[in-house]
Amino acid sequence: MPEYEFVDVYVPRGVSRKEATRLLTDHAEYGHWELDRLSVRRDGSRKVRLRRRIIRQLRATW
Repeated sequence: MPEYEFVDVYVPRGVSRKEATRLLTDHAEYGHWELDRLSVRRDGSRKVRLRRRIIRQLRATW
């Protein structure tokens, strides 16, 4: 079963949809993050949870 690490990103309500998309695209492209959950709050701000897979090296015992 794959393991993931998570990071929460808060996007204030004054940020346009285009700027928020660019911000999340940069996280995905350079940090290898993918969208896990997005919630829009009553005040218009967004809380975004990103995840990326943890790749563990197996020890070779020879």
